[in-house]
Amino acid sequence: MSTETVDPRYVSIDRWPSVIAVEAMLEGQMAALAAIKSQTAAIATAAEDAARRLGAEGRLIYAGAGTSGRVAVQDGVELFPTYNWPRARLVFLMAGGTAALIESVEGAEDDAGAARAAVIDAAVGASDVVIGVAASGRTAYTVAAVEAARAAGALTIGVANNAGEGLLTRAEHAILADTGSEIVAGSTRMKAGTAQKAVLNLLSTTIMLRLGLVHQGMMVNMRVSNRKLRARAEAMVAQIAGVGREVAAQALDVAGEEIRAAVLIARGATAAEAAASLGAHGGSLAAAMDGVARP
Repeated sequence: MSTETVDPRYVSIDRWPSVIAVEAMLEGQMAALAAIKSQTAAIATAAEDAARRLGAEGRLIYAGAGTSGRVAVQDGVELFPTYNWPRARLVFLMAGGTAALIESVEGAEDDAGAARAAVIDAAVGASDVVIGVAASGRTAYTVAAVEAARAAGALTIGVANNAGEGLLTRAEHAILADTGSEIVAGSTRMKAGTAQKAVLNLLSTTIMLRLGLVHQGMMVNMRVSNRKLRARAEAMVAQIAGVGREVAAQALDVAGEEIRAAVLIARGATAAEAAASLGAHGGSLAAAMDGVARP
């Protein structure tokens, strides 16, 4: 596996001046991002298929082990505050369980049986999307989770840093971030982990775009959980609806701080009309706005 090989350019890095070592590692991080360029079409196609599959009820399910699993969890947990993605529609299949998020659980990544059991316990089905992440592309737990999920009818996406038999051949959508040798051999928390996180950022954000949770470049399904976000929500409603800040604030109150509904209310809809319009248009604010007249 390329991520495990020693790069002769860096065999003496432990004796380099720290600033030179840091510069070399930074170049590695930049190279990791460049490795994703060839995968933009694959990421876009996977995201579009995922959004269609998820609809109004499907779940996003992340599967992984070790560093890759932690990177996957980091991506998923951010979807709730950023896009108000329901916690009930997020599942994490982490080798070794949640304890493995903060400490190593020896042997967990090799337990394919545990992965299959986890898929059954989570009642994975046809409306779900399972994203498996593994630097090697061969991690037994992750490959088994994706295989079992696909057999259960879920849409499956594999993200790996090594090509070949395994995760990328088991998943319906394969995304290869070929980051090559690590500056510290085998330390996939570096280049491989950076590329994985970038791929997941692109993938999950595009899914949210296609689900209508972004409008005019703004997070219109953001969860309003503090004063700062309340102020941001008021500014969004005012800008999109073309109203003053006071009207925007009142609309947010009526909408229970649901930004998309507040925009429609600020434009003259009742709360019931706003809910109905959004429901009829799959949550798309742009489409719902076309059916709501300005006051």
